[in-house]
Amino acid sequence: MTTKPEDTRTAEPVDHLRFHRHHAHLGPTFGTDKFALRAEAFARFFGTPTFLGAQTVVVAVWVAINLLGITHFDVYPFILLNLAFSLQSAYAAPLILLAQTRQAARDKAQSDADAQHREALAIANTERQAQAAQNTAQLLALLEQNTHLTELTKALTERIENLTSEMHEHFMRKDEPRA
Repeated sequence: MTTKPEDTRTAEPVDHLRFHRHHAHLGPTFGTDKFALRAEAFARFFGTPTFLGAQTVVVAVWVAINLLGITHFDVYPFILLNLAFSLQSAYAAPLILLAQTRQAARDKAQSDADAQHREALAIANTERQAQAAQNTAQLLALLEQNTHLTELTKALTERIENLTSEMHEHFMRKDEPRA
């Protein structure tokens, strides 16, 4: 059995991220400059336990130093603290919403790429099944031809055996002494 030249070639590596590459242009919502990257990082930091713990410590210290009389920059009812909270929420809410919007865009792009990848896998699977069916049909045809050739060989072998037997008998009768 000879091998065809295409049987000896090496398989090309598959780029598993090929469906994700066209989403690479989806940069950060805030841009890519230093301020934008820090703003997005800060927006991501807002909901972390570290931020909540640090804010709690700052508020506790703020209230403690003002109630204990260590300093009097924001006496009870802590108007400056309320202003700081209002300012923080004025900036935090839009930053968090922008970070969520950006994450939603990334998730959608990832979902689209995954859907395309699944579709490509389904198409490849269908093609492989069709190729397997074609190979099976070819194998069945070859088996049928092989069976036919085997039967033909058997018939010819039997005929040769019969002819050989007839020839032996014919020559045996010829060689017998005649009385």
